[in-house]
Amino acid sequence: MRNLLIFISKYNAFFLFLIFEVSALVIYVKYNSFQRATYINTANDVTGSMYARVNELNSYLSLKDVNDSLARENARLRGQLNSAYYTDTLAKRTVTDSVYKQQYTYTEARVINNSVNKRNNYITILKGTKDGITKGMGVISSSGVVGKIIYTSEHLSIVQSLLHKDSQVSAMLADTKDIGSLVWGDDIDPHKGLLKDVPNHVKPHIGQWVVTSTYSSLYPAGIPLGRVSNLHAKSGGFFLNMEVNLAVDFSKLQYVYVVNNKLSLERQALEGQEKQDE
Repeated sequence: MRNLLIFISKYNAFFLFLIFEVSALVIYVKYNSFQRATYINTANDVTGSMYARVNELNSYLSLKDVNDSLARENARLRGQLNSAYYTDTLAKRTVTDSVYKQQYTYTEARVINNSVNKRNNYITILKGTKDGITKGMGVISSSGVVGKIIYTSEHLSIVQSLLHKDSQVSAMLADTKDIGSLVWGDDIDPHKGLLKDVPNHVKPHIGQWVVTSTYSSLYPAGIPLGRVSNLHAKSGGFFLNMEVNLAVDFSKLQYVYVVNNKLSLERQALEGQEKQDE
């Protein structure tokens, strides 16, 4: 306290000047309409600018919640697409009764780890068995096919990326519906795939879309895989092989959707009986 008093007494002239200066400014602004209006406008501009900066900061800090909310909404809307349903049709004489039943449901998940520069790449997502995720489910993004679930824990899951030497997806040319298989190329380019085993009578063209086929048990038909970029990638004998620019930029993945095919187990069980009879 004593030091404070000594400080004030030492600089008393400065403090008196400051008090008189502030008082003069207050009186000047208060009793002059033009100056008062200028002060109010300036104060409003400064305050508004500060509020805008604070709002921008709050918006940035809430981006994660917004993205999570949008991902959940996208998953819900994907479940309402026509491709998420199958038709259970009963025909009797001339009366046909068609009932649409849900076949695919989607669960959004945030990517928390990812690799693109290895021969076998994996993705870790923040959803697990607690959220209904099981081994063997397909994984897609808003751009196209990402991979499939291979390991799960209560809260996390590991995805075998499409950028993996063992990844293979039943594919077709979107225009002609000709079937093939899409694999990752041998040159380890995260942007390139190889569509192989397409019948050699097909006449594909550069830029043609390659999508998932109706043979896939993991994904609905029509999910993008990429576009044909080279018609002479490799010789396939009686079949055509062609290079494909992948639809998904794996280096920028942030959110994915896990696909649950409700008929998958039934199909596997039925096709398993068929193999036993061979």
